[in-house]
Amino acid sequence: MTLLAATFAACSPSSASGPCAGGSTSAAGAGQPAPVLTGTTLDGAAFDLRSLRGRPVIVNFWAAWCIPCRAEFPLFVQALQAYGADGLSIVGVDWPNDDPAAARDFAASHGATWPTIVDPAGACGKVWTAVAPPQTYFISRNGTIVTRQIGEVSQADFQRQLSAILQ
Repeated sequence: MTLLAATFAACSPSSASGPCAGGSTSAAGAGQPAPVLTGTTLDGAAFDLRSLRGRPVIVNFWAAWCIPCRAEFPLFVQALQAYGADGLSIVGVDWPNDDPAAARDFAASHGATWPTIVDPAGACGKVWTAVAPPQTYFISRNGTIVTRQIGEVSQADFQRQLSAILQ
């Protein structure tokens, strides 16, 4: 019981350090403000989602071993190429217990030039209520979640959700 309590305490949003520290555990869904998203990226840089306020943002939870993630990454690459000049940003969150070296290789081989936060204990996933990879959030310029996609997104759904945040 003590080990279980210590584990929950270490992952709680009130923890003072680590990815997504201080975030709310309320459901991250459509119409809600985007939760805290902070941490260290695969390349060692600090990241804070608040730095992208005023831009449309896609937040994608993924893993190197995730087959549907491989299928949808080309959609993200194409969107960033097409709308990056218009302010579109993409942020990845690497699924807990994914091998960082494999994640870096995956990102490089799939053309992912956007920052990806390492989330080894799953704190960001907990704050964002991510259930499994891939899970994607489409966030408006004002920081509100417009849609949440659980599972692989089809090209048609991706275009519809992307259009909603590019307005």
